[in-house]
Amino acid sequence: MLNILRVVGYLEGISFLVLLFVAMPMKYVLNDASLIPMSGMAHGVLFMLYLVVLFVASHQQKWPVSTFLMGLVASILPFGPFVFDAKVIKQSQAQPT
Repeated sequence: MLNILRVVGYLEGISFLVLLFVAMPMKYVLNDASLIPMSGMAHGVLFMLYLVVLFVASHQQKWPVSTFLMGLVASILPFGPFVFDAKVIKQSQAQPT
């Protein structure tokens, strides 16, 4: 489940960055809102999927609530999913198998 969380996290993070740094500037600087519907819908779907996968992964991994909340906060911050992913990987590598 961690691999799925990583993939969805990266896709969600990229979609958020595209929305913030490509589509929104195009809308407000160039008066071209053509990317907003597509990037907004993609980001919305990926955001919801990320939250579901985060919940399932945190349950399976028996993470403390604080780790789940950190992932939740990371999902609404630019670059947050990438930082959270690094923390999760570091944490999973530190755990004995």
